[in-house]
Amino acid sequence: MTVSIIFTVLLVACIGSFLSGMLGIGGAIVNYPLLLLVPKLLGFEGFTAHEVSGIVAVQVFFSTLTGVLSFRKDGYLNKNLVMTMGISVLISSFIGGYFSHFLSDNIINITYGILALLAAILMMIPAPENDIHKRASLQYNKILAVLFSILIGLGAGVVGAGGAFLLVPVMITILKIPTRVTIATSLGVTFISSIGTTLGKIMTGEVLLFPAVIVIIASTVASPLGVKLSKIINTKYLRVLLAVLIFMTTVKIWLDILY
Repeated sequence: MTVSIIFTVLLVACIGSFLSGMLGIGGAIVNYPLLLLVPKLLGFEGFTAHEVSGIVAVQVFFSTLTGVLSFRKDGYLNKNLVMTMGISVLISSFIGGYFSHFLSDNIINITYGILALLAAILMMIPAPENDIHKRASLQYNKILAVLFSILIGLGAGVVGAGGAFLLVPVMITILKIPTRVTIATSLGVTFISSIGTTLGKIMTGEVLLFPAVIVIIASTVASPLGVKLSKIINTKYLRVLLAVLIFMTTVKIWLDILY
């Protein structure tokens, strides 16, 4: 790898990890299209969809891990919800991550496009004003939580994501989880999901060692900075930022798929 491509991967990983900590996402919603498109736009050979999904899987694992550690003492991380959604998403993400090896690059890109489109639609649904006290008990439909975890885990495993870009809007709009609790808790669920995804990618040889090391370094630095910023920004602005982010990446990936 040249110095230029190393810098490109490092910059992309920092952006994704920072957004991961700030918005409660794994960063795949940003990093997948950036790693797929930016190197080629700059004249480099670039990565295949399989290679990008492997790099993204590692980045999500470490960015969510550092994000969870940064949130653990604030009381917004709901352990019961993490366990409810985490076990099912762990199994399904491993299945998706492992069997993605048998899919073509185009199918992986289409899978990402479908997931991003669903996330964009969910973000258009008005969220309830329910930012309850962080230590209040949560009321949510456990059956729906498990069902959505399984479905999101399968799709996210294919593209190397933790699925947070879908988990966050699902938790806010369907499960009615308060925004700040969602941001912290989704990092925990996504971390568990990324374990299954990363294992599946490693077992099928889709993780490139050197780019993986670069994203690990970026994640440990940038994700905690995003967490700090999320604690001082109004939740309405966080939702708007996430909605814009998902919409832009959805449009871009579908343009590339169709044209």
